[in-house]
Amino acid sequence: MEGDTFSGLDGKVVQNFQKSFVQVQNILDQNRLLINEINQNHESKIPDNLSRNVGLIRELNNNIRRVVDLYSDLSTSFSKSTDASSEGDSSGAFKSDGKAGAFKRHRPGS
Repeated sequence: MEGDTFSGLDGKVVQNFQKSFVQVQNILDQNRLLINEINQNHESKIPDNLSRNVGLIRELNNNIRRVVDLYSDLSTSFSKSTDASSEGDSSGAFKSDGKAGAFKRHRPGS
């Protein structure tokens, strides 16, 4: 059933998606560990631990930026790949610009 998710897309495109999703998951797993450590340091109220949190929070913020960038890249790649696959579609249902083609619905009174 998982193979149906990306049906009609090039195998290399699917591999790139999967690679990006694995990267995102690894970063999110790392963020969970960072958040746990930040919380422990905060609860300890030990000055050195609280100072360490500054660097941990910076690392967390950088990781969040990386996740946003990865999702942005995924979105762009997905859009390009679906545009490319719809250009090869001979059904005429949708054009590559996303507008309806042969099956455009007409509303009464317009």
